Amino acid sequence: MDVAEKQFTELYERHYGDVWRYVARRVGGSDVGDVVAEVFLVAWRRLRDVPAGSALPWLYGVARLVLSNEARGQRRWQELALRAAAEPDRSVSVDHADEVVSQRDVAVAFGRLSAADQEILRLVAWERLSVAEAAVALGQSRATCAMRLMRARRRLRMQLDVVGDGVQRATRATPSMSNWGA
Repeated sequence: MDVAEKQFTELYERHYGDVWRYVARRVGGSDVGDVVAEVFLVAWRRLRDVPAGSALPWLYGVARLVLSNEARGQRRWQELALRAAAEPDRSVSVDHADEVVSQRDVAVAFGRLSAADQEILRLVAWERLSVAEAAVALGQSRATCAMRLMRARRRLRMQLDVVGDGVQRATRATPSMSNWGA
């Protein structure tokens, strides 16, 4: 057994029960074991970051973050379920042409943005991170991240205007169906 394995084994044996109780007081049921396993996985991966004299508070901090991630994931699933329930009945025949054109416009406009603009927008809009969380993910200050997000949103709006204008010009140039003859 090497030094790291020995250090982790001691950490695990000494604090497993405390971490288990900490998590169990915050969540119930079968999720406790999964959360505790995730805490010790993080501890193994970041063994060098575990403070020598205060490992238990550090483990509690990791547990708090893991629980926060779990709660955020559950909220996302619940929001998704609510959005799915609110969707109109797809068995009814409806013309979705405007929705398809709108989605295509967004995709084209988004594709015209720089990779950096796309990433900040993905983190905030798709991953639903706050500006502070996105700043951590990008390794930037909160202020820098907020400014980048504002600028990326502005550039996306400008691209949407450009793409929308192009669609309107193409629509005006295309003969209407009534002129196609039968």
